[in-house]
Amino acid sequence: MKSPRTLMVHFVIFMPLYLKRVLFRLPLFNFEKELLTEINVAPAQLHPNSWAFVRGFSILCTHFGLLPFVELFLYFFDAKRLGRQLWVSFNGVTGRALLSLFQQSYKGFKDKFLKVHCNKRYPTLLDGFPLYWTKKPTFQDARCLESMPQWDQEVCLFFPSLKVVFYTATLISQ
Repeated sequence: MKSPRTLMVHFVIFMPLYLKRVLFRLPLFNFEKELLTEINVAPAQLHPNSWAFVRGFSILCTHFGLLPFVELFLYFFDAKRLGRQLWVSFNGVTGRALLSLFQQSYKGFKDKFLKVHCNKRYPTLLDGFPLYWTKKPTFQDARCLESMPQWDQEVCLFFPSLKVVFYTATLISQ
């Protein structure tokens, strides 16, 4: 048995900006965990606007009585690299606008970090998603409607039938 000094204490890094502006919370929802796993990134690797899209999408789905799921999200958004860095950004797919940009510019968001770890009270707080920055994110092109099961296609077509782009900032602030 390992001594307490040799046990690995898992942690994850977050930016305070996520908590303040995007209302990011732990534990993550299953959808958020699955999305991070699908694109193989830690939470801090996502650009703040990307977290806003994830939160806004989740709120929007819940409002309409739908469970948010990765395939649906990746129908409306694709994951792209930001320059040469390991940051990942979700961008709305042309012709499938669903959410507005949360904020035009973020200054200094890369300067401050929080380290979060599990404790005895919440031992599974960090289960189910990549904890640490990954060198090989999986950049995802938008999902093709034709490759989805019928029910998923219907859900994908529901939002465009509303003919509205939702304001991400308004959704998150509610």
